[in-house]
Amino acid sequence: MIKKVFLVALLALLCIPCNSQENKINSSPKLVVGIVVDQMRYDYMTRFYSRYGEGGFKRMIREGYNCKNNHFNYVPTYTGPGHASVYTGTTPQNHGIISNDWYDKFSKEMVYCASDSSVKAVGSESDMERMSPHRMKTSTVTDQNRLHTQLRGKTIGIAIKDRGAILPAGHSANAAYWFRGKDEGKWITSTYYRNNLPDWVKKFNNSGQAKSYFKVWNTLYDIKTYTESGEDENKFERGYKGKETATFPYDLAKLKDQNSGYDIIKSSAFGNSLTADFAIAAIEGEELGVDKVTDFLTVSFSSTDYVGHNFGVNSKEIQDTYLRLDKDLERFFNTLDTKVGKGEYTVFLTADHGAVHVPSYLKSVKIPSGYFDRDAFEAKVKAFVKERYKIDGLIENISNNQVFFNYEILTKNNVASEELQNTIAHFVLQQDQIGKVFTRSQLRNGEFSSGIAALIQKGFNQKRSGDVVVVLDPATVSYSKTGSTHGSGLNYDTHAPLLFFGHGIKKGSTTIKTLIPDIAPTISALLGITFPNGATGEVLSFVLE
Repeated sequence: MIKKVFLVALLALLCIPCNSQENKINSSPKLVVGIVVDQMRYDYMTRFYSRYGEGGFKRMIREGYNCKNNHFNYVPTYTGPGHASVYTGTTPQNHGIISNDWYDKFSKEMVYCASDSSVKAVGSESDMERMSPHRMKTSTVTDQNRLHTQLRGKTIGIAIKDRGAILPAGHSANAAYWFRGKDEGKWITSTYYRNNLPDWVKKFNNSGQAKSYFKVWNTLYDIKTYTESGEDENKFERGYKGKETATFPYDLAKLKDQNSGYDIIKSSAFGNSLTADFAIAAIEGEELGVDKVTDFLTVSFSSTDYVGHNFGVNSKEIQDTYLRLDKDLERFFNTLDTKVGKGEYTVFLTADHGAVHVPSYLKSVKIPSGYFDRDAFEAKVKAFVKERYKIDGLIENISNNQVFFNYEILTKNNVASEELQNTIAHFVLQQDQIGKVFTRSQLRNGEFSSGIAALIQKGFNQKRSGDVVVVLDPATVSYSKTGSTHGSGLNYDTHAPLLFFGHGIKKGSTTIKTLIPDIAPTISALLGITFPNGATGEVLSFVLE
């Protein structure tokens, strides 16, 4: 009898880890929420940390996992490539979104990363809103979740910017919604997803919520306490049309007519609040996270980018925008707690790129920086090539710091592509403000493992990219002398936050280097689903329980 009792107890003990492991394998969150904050430098976490409340960024750090040394591993660091890379788990080399806009060598025109002439807008009559993800060549983690759940798991993408909603949601999403500003002020989609807006979106559009943000934008707290940012009045900010100085407060109702109507909301801190409002409405309207089949909600907060471009990364406006975003995140998380349940959802938060300090500001404090005249550069390169070869039209296009050749003219005149590449590369490298130059032959035939060359190579798509790639000096941009921009492979553009919290996530932090393409494989591993089909990132196993 004693032996029998002992054996039963032993078997029970042996089964505990088996059952526990099985439960882990089959346990997925009801909802995954992917958050991308557009143009968020990593140091916005640390610079403004003491001013944040307990329920937004700090809650994610306190309850979740903080990857402090997270970087983009490719160039260019723009919005389209950033969102695509987060969700595909790879780089432009594979997913094909090589910029926001790029020169199409086959159609001989500039194309936009989300444009699609085969579809129409839904919710707007504008011909400018014909959008889909068809230019993205690989699947996303959101696509893989749809496939894994036999399309029972929903995917909804939301952002002020169309590309910020469309690329994360993937090819198989139920819908992606973005904000049509101008004189409309509506959330819309396209016929790629559906032929009409659902009732909950119509209700939101008719609620007047967008219009309610035509109000005064002043600092959330006393502006004198905003010691983590520069002086409010300075010469490094653009501001809004109709207001002489780029200083608080801003009466958006009075300024809207001179600033494209509802577009002024997009370019203020209130654009993030409107995005949070709509994301909260989507949770209830789409019944996300109500059953055991995992749904996916992608949310991109785009207004941080508009504010950064306008006012710069050291402005009072950018600080106030992040303090307000922190409060929007808190109420968003509180809604998830109520609607989905604490411990029943998983969230990750990152950025699509960082941003440089305004170069004219850097110059004022004696840090090397500058402004690059793109038009003058193009004219100089074309004149050199014409003088050297006595042939018109060898260069077809120069854009995105890339030179594209006209191969028909090269062939007709017996000009070898590699010779022209090397000739242009040598000439360009002699020019002021040029740091490095790479040729198509180098990027196709070599294998770079470190430095800017490796980043260039991971952003180089053999079919879509140009024949010569130009790298500017540090903190040198082709942009206005007010406001910040981005796009380089330097730390101010590549270092972005990465936070995970919720179901299946450990508590902790690391300074081990992590990469943007690691996010999608990590979430795939959490869900127990196949990785996106082009994924090159690694699973961050130390993040997962």
